[in-house]
Amino acid sequence: MILWDQKPYHSFDYMLKKRFGEKVYKLALDIGATCPNRDGTIGSRGCIFCSAGGSGDFAGDRALSVTEQIKRQKEQILKKRPVHKFIAYFQAYTSTYLPFPRFQKQLEEAVRHPDIAAVSIGTRPDCLGISSALSGGSEMIACDPGILDFLSRLNRQKPVWVELGLQTIHERTASYIRRGYPLRCFDAAVCELQKRGLETIVHLILGLPGENRDDVLETVSYINRSHIQGVKLQLLHVLSGTDLARDYGRGLFAVLTQQEYLDLLIECISRLDPEIVIHRVTGDGPRDLLIAPTWSLAKRTVLNELHRQLKLRGVWQGRDYRP
Repeated sequence: MILWDQKPYHSFDYMLKKRFGEKVYKLALDIGATCPNRDGTIGSRGCIFCSAGGSGDFAGDRALSVTEQIKRQKEQILKKRPVHKFIAYFQAYTSTYLPFPRFQKQLEEAVRHPDIAAVSIGTRPDCLGISSALSGGSEMIACDPGILDFLSRLNRQKPVWVELGLQTIHERTASYIRRGYPLRCFDAAVCELQKRGLETIVHLILGLPGENRDDVLETVSYINRSHIQGVKLQLLHVLSGTDLARDYGRGLFAVLTQQEYLDLLIECISRLDPEIVIHRVTGDGPRDLLIAPTWSLAKRTVLNELHRQLKLRGVWQGRDYRP
């Protein structure tokens, strides 16, 4: 069995310790962005699973400056453990979906902070200057390099990671969850990020309504071929106030049991390129919003069981990976 610091997968913690020489913590920030899926550009209700907080339910207070959000979150962490380096994680909504001068100011403020070792930006492929349109019956992809070139310049000062919410490669599911952009837009964004040496982290959701084991494994195989640097394997959460909660309440789909999730997750890990860093293997649903699955609230129990079953089955990341 291949191990990465005692874990049978290439974990985020392992990568951080190897790169920075010590444990590094994320500080989740909110810079007041919105999303084209909420402001009427594409839609007004967001992705079907997304809470009113725009997936930033654990982020800082957008009324505060970036520096003040960093300060407050650092203080909370330092009460529990000594930490010297942090990641500025622009988490809430679509962080690049701001007027460019405002976005530029916020990012530069984070990069200048002496305790920030890296910057991670949660966004969408169609909010990086990548756009798609139909021309003569064919889909055309265009790129405005402004944001990408700016991130490339910052990347020369401190590492800049770009997190893309792909969730699935299957267009029928993408339509249901109201993702709002085609797969070709994702491909183009990854290509442009790679050209500039910007590391790419892709979010996938396991347990989406209508998807089976083969669908999920096809998505994993696709990202293996995309030459990305990181992945978040996220359990589907049903959160209060979302349209997904409405469909769940109507009995239109069932959430995965803990064992079903672990079985699927272990198979994904087994088939994943071992060079890809796994940033997440389950995810956190806000306790006050989570409707299902409630077993996910016991995160430490889930992680312990994952590690136990990986060991019992003799599975490690990449065991069944085929380049």
